[in-house]
Amino acid sequence: MEKSALNSDCCAVNVVLGEEKKGHLIPNGNGHQGVNGNLVAGAGAGGAGVAPGAMAPVDKAGYPERETWTRQMDFIMSCVGFAVGLGNVWRFPYLCYKNGGGVFLIPYMLIVFVGGIPIFFLEIALGQFMKAGSINVWNIAPLFKGLGYASMVIVFFCNTYYIMVLAWGFYYFIKSFNATLPWATCNNSWNTESCIEIFRHDDCQNGTIGNSSFGNLTCEELAEGRSPIIEFWENKVLNISDGLDQPGVINWELMLCLLATWLMVYFCVWKGVKSTGKIVYFTATFPYVVLIILLVRGVTLPGAYDGIMYYIKPNWSKLGEAQVWIDAGTQIFFSYAIGLGALTALGSYNRFNNDCYKDAFMLALINSGTSFFAGFVVFSILGFMASEQGVDISKVAESGPGLAFIAYPKAVSLMPVAPLWAALFFFMLLLLGLDSQFVGVEGFVTGILDLFPGKYYMRYRREIAVAICCLLCFIIDLSMVTQGGMYVFQLFDYYSASGMTLLWQTFWECVVVAWVYGADRFMDDVARMIGYRPFPWMKWCWSLITPCVCMGIFLFHLLNYKPLTYNNVYVYPWWGEVIGWCLALSSMLCIPVSLIYKLFRAKGTFRERWDNLTKPVWGAHHLEYMAPDADIKSLASLTPGTEDNKVIIFESVM
Repeated sequence: MEKSALNSDCCAVNVVLGEEKKGHLIPNGNGHQGVNGNLVAGAGAGGAGVAPGAMAPVDKAGYPERETWTRQMDFIMSCVGFAVGLGNVWRFPYLCYKNGGGVFLIPYMLIVFVGGIPIFFLEIALGQFMKAGSINVWNIAPLFKGLGYASMVIVFFCNTYYIMVLAWGFYYFIKSFNATLPWATCNNSWNTESCIEIFRHDDCQNGTIGNSSFGNLTCEELAEGRSPIIEFWENKVLNISDGLDQPGVINWELMLCLLATWLMVYFCVWKGVKSTGKIVYFTATFPYVVLIILLVRGVTLPGAYDGIMYYIKPNWSKLGEAQVWIDAGTQIFFSYAIGLGALTALGSYNRFNNDCYKDAFMLALINSGTSFFAGFVVFSILGFMASEQGVDISKVAESGPGLAFIAYPKAVSLMPVAPLWAALFFFMLLLLGLDSQFVGVEGFVTGILDLFPGKYYMRYRREIAVAICCLLCFIIDLSMVTQGGMYVFQLFDYYSASGMTLLWQTFWECVVVAWVYGADRFMDDVARMIGYRPFPWMKWCWSLITPCVCMGIFLFHLLNYKPLTYNNVYVYPWWGEVIGWCLALSSMLCIPVSLIYKLFRAKGTFRERWDNLTKPVWGAHHLEYMAPDADIKSLASLTPGTEDNKVIIFESVM
């Protein structure tokens, strides 16, 4: 091994032979970062350890030891908290209703097995194997480290705009503590003359409605009326302006809710996985308690049966429509939270020999089961709403924020003891989003800290990194608590962390692991960790099936691209579209730009550059757990050494 493999900060080099003991290598001393398939020191990620705690122990080279989960259930609950969120509770039931009811489960489950589970398992296994966050995990093929930068950009944007849903939920939660819900009546300062509390459209007979507290209203006048729920959402909460070019003033009440939410996130994340892993026990499980309570209440309401049947009744004609399959694919990527790098960070805190294969299947079952279960809750209440309003259920189901902040507030306003149900629902909404936010920030901070070598280690670097992340996001979020904030929110939601960017990211993840590093080789590495080889289906998916699915859906999105609108009425200006595409390309271009830059800066022929830049950079923990004499093909690349298969380790004499 050449001296050039060492960092320039080595004062002297001693060559120490590792000894074998009980099938494992026991490294003697600590190496320094290597290149071209050589070794990297430290228990951290690719030599750049992370210190999730306030003061982690450090090794002789000055690198902090990587923190691990106190117990494996901490990892499971954190993954549940991150992957199970608002997309499961509303987006899945809505897509199921929109795309043929129960028949939607056929494409959904197919794509779960050809896309969702393989990539979910890949990201967790990569993090566990490399002991690194979203950036340094790609030391497995350094030429493609742009994948790590891309995931960092996506998760940063996701952290920025997703918390606005929590701020809105927190605002509604506070407003629920009133004897009369503020969105249930038209007697408020934000209501207009068009506000109407009448819901029973079937009472409209012979062109008029009888005398009421609102006077004589024709059917046309009733149709043009505005619900107090919509006016509370648009006039009070959003105070929405006429367009993106009119930002208006800041909503100070909403800003304080946003600040409080960020403070909760900060104090739950700043101490690392030791504290976050405990908090998610409550934030990840309590929403299930609320969902069960809401289901029990929902099925007892008039019209609930019709709503549930509308949800599960299959419309077989929909199965032949391409959009049904596209919606199923994008829902998998949204609900499984893949492509963000956060799952990689969570996996990096696992023990090296943890059975991540079983974990991935169990977590996928929990995720999909939650989506299906939430559908019964949602449509039992939507059936009740349709019965109360005297309209078809197709007219009360809405997508996106429409359920959380329009349909559900309307539903609870019609129930007995309305404030109780409102507070319960919005508390669940807050918890569903908080644990996703915790892990999103955790993944971003882990990736940032992994970039710093041991010599930059300082006592409070994690707390500082979390504070900077939260502060930057909060500053950007201020643009979303203005009168034009909803337009900004939609730009981030539609472009920055959309299905398009996630599909692009996951396509390259599969290509790099399967075709650059080697699918068989990585299967060997997984076998080294968990003690057995996963079913070959995983390898087939990584190599061919999943990349084809990802690229197929990606191209369909591009070919059927439609300009962004708000409420199907306001069309964004051209410069708003430009901003949106800049948000999308800021992550998507990280991969090709980084690849071209690294190839351009390297020396030698193209083949030499490729070979040098695609050789993995290994961490010292690989030596600790991997035996050189085991009958696994990939071990040859893990143990550079002499002819007798001894491993050479370089130790720094400081």
